[in-house]
Amino acid sequence: MRFPSMTALRALDAVARLGSVSVAARELNLTRSAISHQISKLEECVGFALTERIGRGIGLTYQGERYAREVHGILLNLLDAGQLVDDQEISGRLCVSCAPGFATYWLCHHIGAFLRQYPQVQLQLVSPRTPDDTNNHNVDLFIAYGIGDWPEMNVEEIVALRFFPVCSPRLINALGGLKSPQELSSYPLLHMTDYSDWRVWLTAAGASGVNATSGILFSDAHCAQSACIAGQGIAIGDNLISGDALSKGLLVRPFDIGIDLHRGYYLAADPQKADRAVVQAFGNWVKTQLQSSRQTWQDTL
Repeated sequence: MRFPSMTALRALDAVARLGSVSVAARELNLTRSAISHQISKLEECVGFALTERIGRGIGLTYQGERYAREVHGILLNLLDAGQLVDDQEISGRLCVSCAPGFATYWLCHHIGAFLRQYPQVQLQLVSPRTPDDTNNHNVDLFIAYGIGDWPEMNVEEIVALRFFPVCSPRLINALGGLKSPQELSSYPLLHMTDYSDWRVWLTAAGASGVNATSGILFSDAHCAQSACIAGQGIAIGDNLISGDALSKGLLVRPFDIGIDLHRGYYLAADPQKADRAVVQAFGNWVKTQLQSSRQTWQDTL
């Protein structure tokens, strides 16, 4: 028994996926006649017709469609096997500086998956002096908070933030609900670091008469979020800080009004370190994991 060539299998897969010999030829950087020749050789190998003439073009026979589905699965398995080998070869020291908000509310909940995928990596996580600090020369990759303004670095946004009020469902139920933003004057407001987020949101919501500086001022987001979940007041949250608590029902959004922050979290790396395999592996892993998290956030925001 002769095994079919990889080129022939890829030609059939491309025709099946794309529905056109011409398009398949462009994807594989072959001529149309070369695609047809490869499929003819494959038909000789398997012993049955894979394609048939339909008008001026060709389509797959019933057996051809079934065979193409099997071929597609085999090609995907080959890609997965190659990725597994690549993952096992990623090794070495990696120092990541992560802004506290991202570390607390996302990275620390997922980081074990990275080490399971890349067990040869020696990972160190450090906290920056400020969320936008990218000046630690011992760090290989930064997850920094800001507007992406680090001109000497390779920068890529990974989370764009949108903020809105959040509170415990127990608090809303105890006080009989909120019908309009103006009623916030009767509730304790919780502030993270300063009063600016509440000022901006109240203005956008048409409730500038509410005292934006009333309530409790916390030194960090974690304390404000914990007090909010405990029913001590209403805070300004965002899709990252509050996303998990919203999905679990620990927090609710009393109003639909949300505001784009024009700030977010970014991957930032020195160009001399950005091409290291372990740095790229971590960055790609973060972006892949965030795709799943965004689906959860979208279901609740």
